[in-house]
Amino acid sequence: MIDVLVVDDHALMRAGLAGLIDGAEDMRMVAVAADGAQALAALATTTPHVVLMDLSMPVMDGVSATRRITAEHPGVEVLVLTSFSDEQQVMEALDAGAIGYVLKDTDPADLLEAIRAAARGQSPLDPRVARTLLHGRRTAAPVIELTAREQEVLALVGRGLANKQIARALGIREGTVKAHLTNVFQRIGVRDRTSAALWARTNLPEFPASGTPAR
Repeated sequence: MIDVLVVDDHALMRAGLAGLIDGAEDMRMVAVAADGAQALAALATTTPHVVLMDLSMPVMDGVSATRRITAEHPGVEVLVLTSFSDEQQVMEALDAGAIGYVLKDTDPADLLEAIRAAARGQSPLDPRVARTLLHGRRTAAPVIELTAREQEVLALVGRGLANKQIARALGIREGTVKAHLTNVFQRIGVRDRTSAALWARTNLPEFPASGTPAR
């Protein structure tokens, strides 16, 4: 069962998300919050697998709350759910530690799949958000700096696989995957898994040149 904390300053949105989440057989909403400060208070008494986070809120905005949550509760994944898709908003959220980014007009079934992916440690991104970021990252470092194994690991990250799945696919240990990713992050100049996935989709030959993310 996937436990979800919903953070949004609109009561109608919270109610709609509650119905959607509780209607799924494999997840439940364990708490709601109207701003980032309330979210942090809720985390003192409950431990959700995924926090569904709005960005524009009073008292404490979503970026600030995400930064606090990822620092203080490393086992909790933050999935942004917002109306904003401009590059600056997206990058601020990802740099704060969000694992993924979904827009509020997404299909309900796709949102549930994004929550499941986040709970597995994957990085769900709305295709429109990924396209925005991809166009802004065309000056990334060349693939030639990566070893063949690092490119294999990075390609699987780009396809949304978690470390355990990558280890199984390549026949290596999960710790080895983590070591490769540490090197990859440093070489391509990113700080998080989501940015690495975007880099892979932009630069590796396994992905189409159009910038459309793999689904």
